[in-house]
Amino acid sequence: MLEQEVAPKGATVAGRDGLLLVELLDAYHTHAERHYRTPDGKPTSELAEVKLVIRALRETYGQEPAKDFGPLKLKAVRQGWVIAKLSRKEVNRRTNIARRIFKWAAAEELVPAATFTALATLAGLQKGRTTARETEPITPVDDATVDATLPHLNRFVRAMIEVQRLTGCRPGEACALRQCGIDESGAVWFYWPRQHKTAHKDKTRVIAIGPKCQALLEEFFTDDPSDFLFSAALAVEEAHAARTTNRKTPRFPSHMERSAKKRTRRPKRPPAACYTYHSYGRAVARACDRAFPAPAPLGQRAGETAAAWKARLTPGEKEQLKQWQDARRWAPNQLRHTFATMVRKEHGLEAAQVLLGHSKADVTQIYAEKNQSLAAAVAAKVG
Repeated sequence: MLEQEVAPKGATVAGRDGLLLVELLDAYHTHAERHYRTPDGKPTSELAEVKLVIRALRETYGQEPAKDFGPLKLKAVRQGWVIAKLSRKEVNRRTNIARRIFKWAAAEELVPAATFTALATLAGLQKGRTTARETEPITPVDDATVDATLPHLNRFVRAMIEVQRLTGCRPGEACALRQCGIDESGAVWFYWPRQHKTAHKDKTRVIAIGPKCQALLEEFFTDDPSDFLFSAALAVEEAHAARTTNRKTPRFPSHMERSAKKRTRRPKRPPAACYTYHSYGRAVARACDRAFPAPAPLGQRAGETAAAWKARLTPGEKEQLKQWQDARRWAPNQLRHTFATMVRKEHGLEAAQVLLGHSKADVTQIYAEKNQSLAAAVAAKVG
């Protein structure tokens, strides 16, 4: 097993002929743990993807020489992802990560450069020419659907939705909002996310906040400007408090003691300081299920526990339920597309491009079926 992240000083490729793929993967894992970090030290979402690719490579060809891993072996790993029903785009993404591993290894002289060069010849899966499934394009979500969902969400998630509707920001940017990151000096505020999609490319992202959104955010300001405005932990506390207040029967000491023992035996992970992209999305999906309940016999009956509900449904009914819910669920990233379409229609492509933070107009075109002053002018009207 390699003890260092990279080859020792003076090592040559010839001296690495016996290097197993699993050893190379261990070395790259160490590198990735350090490399895929945000400025404040938190792992990025890319690191999770890298780990999945490392696992697949290790399980298939881990005990073979790293230098012998060629296009045909990569093809075999890729086919496993296709069989696992991953989308074509995700399969190509993971294949590119695998190539990136060997590009790094060649630069560190852990494998011959020819190993990476050979892998680079493998073309990505093309639309219509593979059995890999295609994903549906992300579309805007209509206001009526969003409005129907809002009553089934806590005030923090409702606010994040409104922030996205008013600014066009990404879900993760709404989750990470803090007062200390907002410039409140002008009539239109500006928010510079500490982390965003293109930060690793040294691109600056600024989000214009108009008067409507300002009034909404002020309700969540605290004495500490560094606090996350939309606290998942506080949302849980408020939910527990509401349940206690609305409880119809009194809680006797024996009940409280039994509950305490359950918490000790099955401790839950404490809620995070802020919502994440995934927890935000899950909250919206659950709200959609409550806003648009499935009809009988698919829906949950009155007084029926979730476990009993799942046990009652046949495999065929479970599939019907999934189709019902999928057709009525929407995701937070659709709000950005809705915003883009509205802004482009009312203020033009350039305004949409600036507010969304796109460097190229063709990217905005996808969202919409540069300068700060333009962003401020439009935000003053729509946000």
